[in-house]
Amino acid sequence: MAEFLNADLIGIPGGAARLQTPALIVDLEILEANIAAMAEYAARRGVALRPHAKTHKCVEISKRQMAAGAHGVCVAKLGEAEAQADGGIDSILITSPVVSDAGIGRLMALNARLRELIVVCDNPEVATRLDAAACGTGKPLKVLIDIDPGLGRTGVVPGEKACELARRVATAPGLEYVGLQCYAGQVQHLESANERRTASLSALAELRALRDTLCELGLPPRIVSGGGTGTFDIDPDAGTLTELQVGSYVFMDRQYNDVWHKSGSRAPFATSLFVQTTIISANRDGLATTDAGYKSFATDAGAPQIIAGAPQGATYFFFGDEQGGILYSGTVKLVPGQAVGCIVPHCDPTVNLYDCLHAVRGDTLEAIWRIEGRGRSA
Repeated sequence: MAEFLNADLIGIPGGAARLQTPALIVDLEILEANIAAMAEYAARRGVALRPHAKTHKCVEISKRQMAAGAHGVCVAKLGEAEAQADGGIDSILITSPVVSDAGIGRLMALNARLRELIVVCDNPEVATRLDAAACGTGKPLKVLIDIDPGLGRTGVVPGEKACELARRVATAPGLEYVGLQCYAGQVQHLESANERRTASLSALAELRALRDTLCELGLPPRIVSGGGTGTFDIDPDAGTLTELQVGSYVFMDRQYNDVWHKSGSRAPFATSLFVQTTIISANRDGLATTDAGYKSFATDAGAPQIIAGAPQGATYFFFGDEQGGILYSGTVKLVPGQAVGCIVPHCDPTVNLYDCLHAVRGDTLEAIWRIEGRGRSA
């Protein structure tokens, strides 16, 4: 890891406060507790765990999740799957359809070298093309039928078309029909606990009806995959999913914290992911400038939340591409060189801005982990 900027600080007490910034930080004690808590919950509820690596894009974290009991990982994109496979992860579900000729060719190469690769499909013509490609490889490609829970992003609506697609995949010689995927992304951030529960269980009721119909047709799904961090404690109650695709629970972010806090509840997982930034200028009263601007945070969910290094009540704003700003009041004056810790607004796209994670335990930088899937959007 010598190529990383802060590698000289690994193992040095107090080194975490001396990082050159902006730096993406993961608190190891909290990360480990989050991984263990979700694994324990899934085991207790009798549902398998297939965490979504699109959140962290990091092989080291995938390995820790699997060591805790996960039977594989999900990824959003083919490139992320290749990065995970290169790191030794041998059971991967790609949750978005792969449809281009070049992409299907890469799928076949990946399927040949993995113990288990699963893809999703929501279109009969694409199923035909996947079948034709797989027939020439000697190894069937495992397929889940992607079901639309009302989001409209991907998936086939539950009903006759979904059953017909399942039948087509099940009878294709190059494919192995293994079940269903259904991810209700539109309900994950509903801040009303009652609304979130009602919406998620409603979507799963439709999925359960489809599952039962497929069983009657002789097409029982072995896998029914879905769910997310926002509904992890709701979805098992439906008795439909066989595995959970939870992702953000390892890190948490301001968006997910708000899901619980704004409904008056305590978040079930603690925040482990932070961006550490440094004050670079502070010449005006109540205003300081940092080295972390638009390029250091995903900005789709607003500004980050200051968690350390600034007075109570201080707020963060974007001051430009390279700079952030802190507005604060009180008698304590911020000065250049001070470190400030921030909870990111949205963890997944923020992680995608960085090459590495700084794994910190207490005040010590314990390791630097490469984010292998960073930028693998194709």
